[in-house]
Amino acid sequence: MRYNRLYKDNNFLTPTTYTQTLSEYAANLKYEDIPPEVVERAKMILLQTIGVTLGAKGTPIYKKALRMAKEANGGAGGATTMWGTGEKLSAINAALALGTASDALDWEDCSWTGHPAAGVIPCAWLAAEERHRSGKDLITAIVAGYEVYQRIAMAVQPSDERWKKKGWGLTSWQIFACILPVAKLYGLDARQINQAIGMGCECSTLPVAYHATTMSDFYHYEHGYRARDGFCIAKAVEKGIRNNRDALDEPRCYTGVICGNDGSNGSGETTIRSEEADLSWLTKELGQRYLIMRTLLKHWPANMWVQTPVEIISDLVQREGFGPEDVEEIIVDPPVRARMWAPDEGFTSVTHAQFSIPFVIASFLYDPHPGAHWYTPERMKDPKRIALAKRVKAGPSPEESPMSSFKQFREERGFPMKTITVKLKDGRTFVEKMDCHPGHPDNMMSREQFADRFRVQAAPVLQGEALEKALDTLCRIEEVEDISTLDGLLG
Repeated sequence: MRYNRLYKDNNFLTPTTYTQTLSEYAANLKYEDIPPEVVERAKMILLQTIGVTLGAKGTPIYKKALRMAKEANGGAGGATTMWGTGEKLSAINAALALGTASDALDWEDCSWTGHPAAGVIPCAWLAAEERHRSGKDLITAIVAGYEVYQRIAMAVQPSDERWKKKGWGLTSWQIFACILPVAKLYGLDARQINQAIGMGCECSTLPVAYHATTMSDFYHYEHGYRARDGFCIAKAVEKGIRNNRDALDEPRCYTGVICGNDGSNGSGETTIRSEEADLSWLTKELGQRYLIMRTLLKHWPANMWVQTPVEIISDLVQREGFGPEDVEEIIVDPPVRARMWAPDEGFTSVTHAQFSIPFVIASFLYDPHPGAHWYTPERMKDPKRIALAKRVKAGPSPEESPMSSFKQFREERGFPMKTITVKLKDGRTFVEKMDCHPGHPDNMMSREQFADRFRVQAAPVLQGEALEKALDTLCRIEEVEDISTLDGLLG
């Protein structure tokens, strides 16, 4: 076995084996080794992600991604099935469409590092379908994907200062959420998975988040690009790529570059100079602590920091029975930086609207049934909704930074406490507080709650007996012997 040597201050450090350790974990993980509560969480993440992908059908993002995939495919035909239409495509091209659609409504999951479900789930399902793997194989690949992805992503999380300068490039490390489940279901051994991780390092995008500045919906398509690349890389390794191993142990490669290391000490030797990469995360409690259990599942189709304010409004409406025309003012305290906008001209993209606490609250008040219809071009510029959004105002506390809140989430210190004050035109005032909304790891939804949400999410595609059959099958996916036999299940 070849190991890369690491240097610091011109001195040799002990050779590291991070990449190989992760690869062996993924290759050797067995369904029987996974605790029952982890199996259940993987199944609920599968259910949620499929539901929100079906919910995106009919959106421009879904339609464009499907057209791109079919064009790349040379028309319909292939071994895997598009959720929502039943059309057949090759796995690579279906991954492009489903990876995009899984993130289109910003409704899947949110780990400490991004949205792994938009990569893990479509890639795992498509690889299982393509290779006739079982439901147990599917669950095992999901768990392997989450555990390896999350550790790589945690190792390269930027400091607050670097985040301010360069952004938070979550779609950079998203590629590992896509490679690992495919590699696992393709039966690659540890050496091959090591190669695949190395190729992922080289194919990773730059660690920037330009969409956070532009609010471009290209952000959603990036998840589809990473899913497609995950298949390309796994297939290339399967065909025989060599000499690309141990990339996480090489400072001139992923961890050093992402974290700003220049990889040189001036004498031609490799150095570790960045203090930002915490490489201990790569194998921290691997096989003992399941980081998939710390993944947040969103209750509403919106940005993570919009979830709690909307949840509070939902609870108040159910209890007090007011509607949009009754509202004089809503105060969010503390407000969240870059999440309080309500432009006079409306919103320029789905992403722009999904990141707005005022707009999502207004959308809920006018239509409490969540879905893609909140983000039609007409509604994103609807004068009534914009006017109501402008009555959602920032409270007196200092703005919270999304990244500082993420730090609190990562350190498992709960979740930011939000206070919502609703003032009605009749003089009544309601004040409600919440930190961990339903779906947060510390307030996780029950299976029944996930099932009820799936019924809402999947409604654009599945109704009646077809919906209940899909729900029942997904909740018992470990009993399925061959995922390819379910090709008509999801529309």
